[in-house]
This record gives sequence, C-alpha cells and structure tokens, in this order.
Amino acid sequence: MHTSLLPSPLSETSSDGEPRVVWTFPPCERIEEYRPGGFHPVHIGDVFHDGQYKVLRKLGEGSFSTVWLARDQSNSRYVALKIVAAESQATTELEILRHLAQVEPVEKTQCITQLLDQFEHVGPNGTHACLVFEPMGPNLNIMIEELLNSRPRMFGLNVRYPPPMAKVILKQALQALAVLHENGIAQGDVQPGNMLFAPDNIDSSPEDTLRQKEDVETGSISIPAQKGDGKSYDGAPRYLCVAQPLKSFAHIPEGFQIKLSDMGGAFFFSDPPAKPIVPIGLRAPELILTGEVNKTIDIWSFGCLVFELIAGHQLFCVPWMGSDAETDDDHLLKITSHLGPLPEDLYRHWDRASQYFTLERKLYNCELGGVKEGREPLLLEEQSMEEFFDEAKPDLDEEEAGKVKALVRRILQYDPEKRPSAAELLRDPWFSGEEIEGGSSESTTM
Repeated sequence: MHTSLLPSPLSETSSDGEPRVVWTFPPCERIEEYRPGGFHPVHIGDVFHDGQYKVLRKLGEGSFSTVWLARDQSNSRYVALKIVAAESQATTELEILRHLAQVEPVEKTQCITQLLDQFEHVGPNGTHACLVFEPMGPNLNIMIEELLNSRPRMFGLNVRYPPPMAKVILKQALQALAVLHENGIAQGDVQPGNMLFAPDNIDSSPEDTLRQKEDVETGSISIPAQKGDGKSYDGAPRYLCVAQPLKSFAHIPEGFQIKLSDMGGAFFFSDPPAKPIVPIGLRAPELILTGEVNKTIDIWSFGCLVFELIAGHQLFCVPWMGSDAETDDDHLLKITSHLGPLPEDLYRHWDRASQYFTLERKLYNCELGGVKEGREPLLLEEQSMEEFFDEAKPDLDEEEAGKVKALVRRILQYDPEKRPSAAELLRDPWFSGEEIEGGSSESTTM
C-alpha cells in the first residue's frame, strides 16, 4: 500500500535471541535505522556544512533519508535538508537533478522541487549525502487530514479532495511528469506521498515560530527505548522527532501549487534499475509479471492516482500478504477484475494462474495460494473499473464522470506502447479545458 505507514512496536528480542531495540509511539522512523550505513542522528539546533544550515524542525522521513527544515544562515532563507542514509549516497538522484538544471530553464522546472545545494557530512554511521531543496509543505496524504479538521482516515470511507481541487493537483503533477519524460527521466515513485504543496511566504516567519519543541509530553519527540540489554544504541539520536510538515503555510483551498518531489527512485529511461521502488498497488502488470521497466512506468501509476483522487480510495488496494507471490496474485486478481483479462503474452508469465483460472482462463477461485485441502473454491464477484468508480459516488455530473472513466481506461492499457505520454494526456478532454488556478471551497467528501 502507498498510504502513510504507522510502524508497529518492535519486540525486545530478535529471532536469534539477541537483544533488539524497542521503538515506542508516536510514529516516526525506527531507531534501528540508526546503524553503520544507516541514518544520521539529528537533533533540533544541529548545524551542518560549517554552520551554514541550522536544523529547526523535522519535515518527514522515508526509507532512505530524513528531511528537516533548516535555516540557511548564509542566505537568510529556510530550506529543506535531506540527509540520505550513508549506504544510499543518492548518486543517481543528484545526477538527474543536475541534468535537469543544465537542460531546462528554471521556469519550466518549477513543478519539481528545486535543488539549491549539496554536500557531504561525516557522522557516527558513515558519510551522508546531504541535499538542500526549497522548503515544501505537506504531501497529499497529510493535507487531506488537515482538510478533514484532523479527523483520522478510517478504513472503508471515501476520503477525497473536492473534484476541482483534485483536477488541479493531477494536472500539476502531470505537467511535472511531462518535463521529466521529455528529458528521458522517469520519476519512478509517483504517489501521493511525493506530491507536495508549496508553502507560501515562509521566509518572513520568525525562527522561533518554526522551531520544533523538544517535548515528549506534547508528542513532538519520542524518546527511543534502549536495547533489551539496557545499553545505549551507538549512532542513534537522544530522541526521535515526529514529522511536523508545514501545513499552515499551504493556503488551501484559496490557491495552491503542487510540486513533484523526491527523485530517490528516479532513473534515466536509458538506464532503468533492476528493481524500481514503485509502491505495490501502483505497479504495472508487466512489472509484476516480467520485471519489465519501461518508460510508461510513471504513466500507469498516474492512471491509478486519477481514480484514487477522484473516487476517494485506491483502485488496487494491495496490502502485504506475507509473501511476494500472494501479494502479486492479489494485485493481479484485482487488475483483471477491474480492467479485464490479461493478454496472452502477459498471462503466460503468471506461473500461479492455474490456482485461480481454469485452462479456458475462466476464474474459478480467488483464494490466495490456491484452494486449501478440504475447502471449496472462493469466488468473488468481479467489478469493472467503471462500476467501482460509480459505487464511490464521486461529486461529478454524468458527463464529467464519463470523461474521468474514459481517461483512466485510456491510461491503464496492458500494452505499454499504447499508453499515452504525459504530454498527450495534458491534451485529454478532461485536462485540456480552462486552467484552474486554485482549489475549491467545497467540503471534503467522506
């Protein structure tokens, strides 16, 4: 799944009986990420790059980095400081960002977060690549909760942006993809967590209003537990900061700008990775079945997001099933249910298809892993993408709903060669109308 993750507490002993770090709520990265080759320990007030950047607040964390709001004391501005895990180094990300800066004017790349500086920092866990970006606000997953007045997202409810606002978000993300693709670059991880709202007028804010409080009682930080043997954890911070995105600086719904962020999974079309980091539910069928990485990898993910932002739930909600095989089978069953049978050239790569389909390719069982001994096959009702969309009751009239469903169908084609480019999608009837400058003041639908 590609929603925000809420980590579970860790046990005090590992499977081999060795003491293990215990992590406590509130949610943030695991303390185990602070190890040789892992994250760099950061505290509020730390300075980097010979004192130029002073850390004020944690903005977020990912699988390979932590991101902090810092004061650029040399240039009197705020920046986002991304500190990459020592073993990751961000070589490709830097190469891509530098390439974009060389070949495209700044005005054309405003839809992508801008790299301002980069340096290396040596710490107890190794040498870390540090990338300095313009500061950004919350991602789509976080901001929707703000629009819901901080009410938590609950399973089974359709939580969505008003359609006019969703349309602007999608169009701005698509414009960013068009710029990348025109330069032979795939973003590689197109998802709501990497679509950020740009903050407005943050540089006029006093430093003390942005500085994160080092306070356990308010939930601003969490004290990491020690190892089970009671010893301290080498290379770990004294406390873990809970991410505090700049929500109050993103002016919604009066007007907003979305930028595509995080090129950590990006790659040149000419040099695709063996294993891209596309979130499970956004992976194209050829990637699941053959491992093929092609230039339409972002387009398939984007098509899924068109459905998600308008309908209010994921088109292919694929939780981890405990094994790659069963997770992939669950995904493929959902794809064929919503989009129709796979073409033969893909279907023949599905080694476990006989657990679900007859020789005539008729679905007879949906039980993951095949029919268990002594049990009857499980047969669930199949539902087309269009039926699934209508069931969500999005706030669209019939004509516009038809355009959105046609757009999703146009994108989610099994043949990668038939999928439209980002530039072609910008000319789609749903996107090619009059430009909308901001969001809508309608209430968010649940």
